[in-house]
Amino acid sequence: MIDIRNKYYIRVLAIVSLAVMLTLPACGNREALGDYPAANANNCLPDVSLIDQHGAAVSLASLKGKPVLIDFIYTSCASTCPLLTAKMAAVAHKLGPALGADVTIVSISLDPEHDTPAALADYAKSHDADARGWIFLTGPPAKIDQVLALFNLRRTRESNGSITHSIAAFLLGPDGHQIRQYNALDVSPEAVADDINRAGNKG
Repeated sequence: MIDIRNKYYIRVLAIVSLAVMLTLPACGNREALGDYPAANANNCLPDVSLIDQHGAAVSLASLKGKPVLIDFIYTSCASTCPLLTAKMAAVAHKLGPALGADVTIVSISLDPEHDTPAALADYAKSHDADARGWIFLTGPPAKIDQVLALFNLRRTRESNGSITHSIAAFLLGPDGHQIRQYNALDVSPEAVADDINRAGNKG
């Protein structure tokens, strides 16, 4: 004779087990790792000239021809920006000699009112980010805001002088259009490096 209570417990156990399985991240789910499809089709490398950490003018359009990994930071940021730069530095180490030769990393200042080229150069040196092929850019605030708008981003200065901003990073293809976007604090350096290698092979 079948015990009805046992059948009930078995059914409950099966339901609980299914619920647990559904809440676990799927193996290979890139979005669970902070790696997402591109969000817009804008040309994110327009003919806009900014100033690098060495004081030289750099047109964003001149960076086309190979993948570009781009993020937004500012030098007086003491919270998320050092973490973002540390993640980009880990990606740079994964790329090795390909950085500069096959891909460019670009970090654009969110505080152009204070981030001079010298300040960006000091920031790069103190955050293991002064590698060949990694460019830090500043420029007139209106141009920075113009570039941010292409990524559907904005910067907001708080009363204490800090800047509220996104923690996103973006991988652009050789044509300047987005391929992937990242939660830069969550994504693994390996995932970004793999995306860059695929983008380079397509280019």
